[in-house]
Amino acid sequence: MWIVVLLISSCIDYFHGLYIERFHGTKLAKYGIVSSVVLNLSLLIGFKYSAFIYENINLIFNTSFQIPTVTLPIGISFYTFQTISYTVDVYRGKVPAQRKFSTFLLYVSMFPQLVAGPIVRYSDIAEQIEHRTTNINQISDGVNRFVIGLGKKVLLANTAGSFATMFMERSSGSLTVTEAWFGILMFTLQIYFDFSGYSDMAIGLGKIFGFGFKENFNYPYVSRSATEFWRRWHISLGGFFRDYVYIPLGGNRKNEFFNLMTVWFLTGIWHGASWNFVIWGLYFGILIYLEKKMIGRILEKLPRIVSHCYLLVVVIVGWTFFYFTNMNEAFSFLKVLFGFANQSFASTELSIIVSNNIYWIVIAILLCTPLIRVSGKKVCKGAMYKGCLIIGNVIILILCTAVLINESYNPFLYFRF
Repeated sequence: MWIVVLLISSCIDYFHGLYIERFHGTKLAKYGIVSSVVLNLSLLIGFKYSAFIYENINLIFNTSFQIPTVTLPIGISFYTFQTISYTVDVYRGKVPAQRKFSTFLLYVSMFPQLVAGPIVRYSDIAEQIEHRTTNINQISDGVNRFVIGLGKKVLLANTAGSFATMFMERSSGSLTVTEAWFGILMFTLQIYFDFSGYSDMAIGLGKIFGFGFKENFNYPYVSRSATEFWRRWHISLGGFFRDYVYIPLGGNRKNEFFNLMTVWFLTGIWHGASWNFVIWGLYFGILIYLEKKMIGRILEKLPRIVSHCYLLVVVIVGWTFFYFTNMNEAFSFLKVLFGFANQSFASTELSIIVSNNIYWIVIAILLCTPLIRVSGKKVCKGAMYKGCLIIGNVIILILCTAVLINESYNPFLYFRF
């Protein structure tokens, strides 16, 4: 059924693209771009936010409207943004309108990145859609990238997620300080390896079929500021909001604070139809504004370790808002996290878990940095490097297969988007 939604979205923007190109430079083209954006966002709002809107109307006006139960079509947030970027780029004259509907549908429905990104702009792959080529080296690189992403997801994200759930789902009153820190650190690892792992798999599959998707993650946890973090995290989403919302609103030139808050409100609500995501988005928007105006200059002068610790703390606080849909639970958890809840500091249970999994924890943390990749390339060169990749891929595939057979815990966090 949800394929129909994708087909409707594709039809809307295929014909809007032709219309906008035909009347380029006139008011009719402006009407076309407005129509495209409104229709696309109406589909997205109808499926993703209708229940949220009804709930808040009932809460504010004390009404009793029935909350609609609508299943979210997988990937609708991603392909909606992709098709909007297409019509806007046609309007701007950046790309010509695609004449073949089958070719345009290929762009919208491209399965490697359809369900969880990255957001691929038509302008980036227009030439590849028409004239792509593949060779054995490209396929080999694609397979290697896919296996790395699979390993991130199955061996790292799933394991971190099981640890996170173990502590984050408990009542804050029963947590010790170190358990709270361990739980949120595990969620911090889970969400990174889950989404970057899927992006790796999408990029790898794209290479196998002759498409070159842009990178979506660049070791965000090595950042020294929230601004740098968001240049490295979910790069395709940040680029979309920068080019299609922030700059058109005026960017840094006028109403900078309003423009930033608009972008970060949309960033938050894009991630989910709940107020905690809005608070999470605005939290980062305010941080980035403060860094632009004041904190950023201070962070640049501080030792790297200090500014890096600042970034990790603000990101962890942000992930707390992201995790808990109930704000009371979020603030109760933060009180435990920072020692304001009179909770015990440590627990025997956590000590046993950490000691039993210390090697996995160290490896997972190191894989959040480029250290292992850079060191591996220095040690293994030429034919030796290729041999190490093959052996590594085989080991990862065997381990992933074993884990998937034995484990039932296999969530994809970004399927909700």
